[in-house]
Amino acid sequence: MKLAVTGGAGFLGFHLCNQLADRFDEIAVLDVAPLDSSEYPENVTYVKADVRDAEAMQELLAEADLVVHAAAALPLWKKKDIFSTSVDGTRSVLEAAIQNGIKRVVYVSSTAVYGVPEKHPILEDDPLVGVGSYGEAKIEAEELCQQYREKGLCLPIVRPKTFIGTGRMGVFQILYDWVESGCKIPVIGNGTNRYQLLEVEDLVSAIYLMLTLPEEKANDTFNVGATQFGTVLADVGAMCEYAGTGARVMTTKAWLVKPFLELFWLLRISPLYKWVYGTADKDSFVSSEKIQEALGWQANYSNAEALIRSYRWYLDHKHELAGAEGLTHRVAWKQGILGLVKKFM
Repeated sequence: MKLAVTGGAGFLGFHLCNQLADRFDEIAVLDVAPLDSSEYPENVTYVKADVRDAEAMQELLAEADLVVHAAAALPLWKKKDIFSTSVDGTRSVLEAAIQNGIKRVVYVSSTAVYGVPEKHPILEDDPLVGVGSYGEAKIEAEELCQQYREKGLCLPIVRPKTFIGTGRMGVFQILYDWVESGCKIPVIGNGTNRYQLLEVEDLVSAIYLMLTLPEEKANDTFNVGATQFGTVLADVGAMCEYAGTGARVMTTKAWLVKPFLELFWLLRISPLYKWVYGTADKDSFVSSEKIQEALGWQANYSNAEALIRSYRWYLDHKHELAGAEGLTHRVAWKQGILGLVKKFM
């Protein structure tokens, strides 16, 4: 059985390949980003490919049995690249799947499709109101998925909460750096909101169930998030306590901080994009009851446990990260003006 993973060089793709390598004869990674083969199992092959290239997808997916379509443009990218990757790229992958007779494609969407709802927990049939280009593009991609379901393709859609774990860098590396330095950790608002995360290993286990369980169970849309989580104060505070560096959570006035963060983002001197600062002081959690009941999925890690595991990995590997910066979740992001703010914390 051959599995193809688009975006397989990314954070989720890395964990999919390493966690599922013994479940498949071969895993093919299709990605525009380079891949370090030493980090992947022996039965993983890599082809540099852009999901927006319909002809390439037709050829490269010809021998695949199953596909996880995880390729996406991050919110930090330009709007046109976000839409072309998420929408045009999804169309290319799904059309190639239909033409090649592939049995099933799991599409990795996002809870960003819900925007900033007032009602919690969020259910799969709640309104879709994307925040920014990223959320809007994900909604369009899901609409494509619905069209291809009607063409007969088994197409589970997973909407994960923000997922972290070993190897997660990006915006979380900034948090880990501040915690290690013993800084005050400013949160937007009073920190009493509940902001659900997800350990990436729990996400991979959910995707595997969507790949393998009977179509009548799996061919649906599922939220996935940690089932044990507290307030931002409690969960980030637990990581600070584990670190033992003197770092502690500091509350702020959201109405005062957000305009500055918006300005910094517009000037591109801060890596905190609208989805991050726009939702950070709000409740944000989904119900995972549907996937638990339909597929028997269970989360193994709480918010606090996921944060601590990820922070511990950072401490063990930070010496390997020096000088590596970029726009993916597997490398550090430039702190920009946040680096200056850190000096006063």
